[in-house]
Amino acid sequence: MPTNDIRREFEQAVADIKQLGQRPDNDTLLKLYALYKQGAEGDIRQDRPGFFDFVGTAKHEAWAKLSGMPADEAMRRYIELARQLLT
Repeated sequence: MPTNDIRREFEQAVADIKQLGQRPDNDTLLKLYALYKQGAEGDIRQDRPGFFDFVGTAKHEAWAKLSGMPADEAMRRYIELARQLLT
């Protein structure tokens, strides 16, 4: 279970990313999405989207790759990636 400190840092990083002046590339967006979902919700429990939902499928696969990663680790990685993007 993540500590309150890591949760606060994570929430601040999420807010900071929303204020980015420039949109990250799609690969980075997928990493942010997957780390966010793993940190906030844990392992994916949703069905895979339909074949023609390319964006949904990409998001699903990115999140599924992180299955088993503890929430606090996902939060730390999200924070680290956010810091890189914000500098």
